[in-house]
Amino acid sequence: MDDFDDELRDIKREIVESRGLIIKTNNLTNALAADLKSISRRQLGFERRAFWNSAGANLLFVVVVIGVVKLAWDARIDAVAAETSGAKQKVQKLEKDLEEMKKHGDERTRAESAAAAFYEMIRAERRQEIIDGFEAIRKEPLTRAELAFFTDAVERARAELSIKSYQLGLDHMRTGRWHEAAVAFEDAVQKKDTAAHTPSARLNLARAYRKLNRQRDAIPMLVQLSEASSDKEIMDDATFLLAECLIDIQAWNDAKSTLRSFIRRFPDSAFINDARMALADLSLKH
Repeated sequence: MDDFDDELRDIKREIVESRGLIIKTNNLTNALAADLKSISRRQLGFERRAFWNSAGANLLFVVVVIGVVKLAWDARIDAVAAETSGAKQKVQKLEKDLEEMKKHGDERTRAESAAAAFYEMIRAERRQEIIDGFEAIRKEPLTRAELAFFTDAVERARAELSIKSYQLGLDHMRTGRWHEAAVAFEDAVQKKDTAAHTPSARLNLARAYRKLNRQRDAIPMLVQLSEASSDKEIMDDATFLLAECLIDIQAWNDAKSTLRSFIRRFPDSAFINDARMALADLSLKH
């Protein structure tokens, strides 16, 4: 009986222990299930975050790629636009250059025709026409050689016509036609005011003016000749003639000063005695 009780107690104890083990097992199972659920939720959260991170990364990559492509495309468009604009500008410049070349060609053709006509006048020695036409021909687009040649031709024509007018004036002066002589000398000076005969032409023009009672026109010319002339005889004659013109217009003090200057500057002049007599006469009367 005692053995039976002991076995029964052992069995009860084992049953209690088994129940404890079952409870512990259930608790462990429940804890494990909770852990699994927690792990599962964390895994789902991780996978979800990984998905969104991946999606965000992919979206960012796509945006970056699109941005890079956009920049590259814009740069290409700008480059093409710049090339197009440059090409248009080159075309416009070429068209403008072509128009200018055509215009220059037309101008050059016209200039060659005008130069040929002007050269024919030079060959024909139509001196007055050469002088009159020079201002028009020099406005044409001539070469330097053509312009130099035509300029020399005009200067020769001026010199030849000036000499011709000067000689004509001398002829009129010898015959006492003072008005015609003055016109001829004026033309000689106008045609070529730097020629070798120009001082003589000016002096004879002043003589003609005096004969025509135009002393006031002669005096400025004579003052210049008496003060600045390369020919001493011209200065001599101009100074004495200036004194005579001043006497004619009754500028007594200026006349006396001019005569004194003449006597001092030209003691060997052929007019020295006439100058002394005129000065003495003026000093007595005025």
